[in-house]
Amino acid sequence: MPHVEPAHLMDLALGNDVSNDDPGALQHIAACNRCREELSQVARVVATAREVEESDLPATPPERVWQRITQQLSAASADPRRTRRSTNRHGRTIRYALGLLVGIAFIRWWGRGYGTRPRITGP
Repeated sequence: MPHVEPAHLMDLALGNDVSNDDPGALQHIAACNRCREELSQVARVVATAREVEESDLPATPPERVWQRITQQLSAASADPRRTRRSTNRHGRTIRYALGLLVGIAFIRWWGRGYGTRPRITGP
């Protein structure tokens, strides 16, 4: 028998009515580690979802948050150069920081290699 369809595993995890092909599916799940593990994972998700309470749900952001988002989107669409400038400024800062890190790494690598070279001495 092929693997049990994910939708069928979901129905089993939800405890929905079983159909005529369930005995075969249940036998397959008993013998197949992959399907058994998938059913176990889906059952854990279902159990967790059933425990969710209204207080667990995210709160709606205050109106001022939506107003600020709308203002910023309006400003960006009205002046695309403003958005480009802020992106360029941000990108320039990142490039400077990366250049600085590469420079420091090179200096440390070069200094370490220079200071640890073996000296050849005579007998």
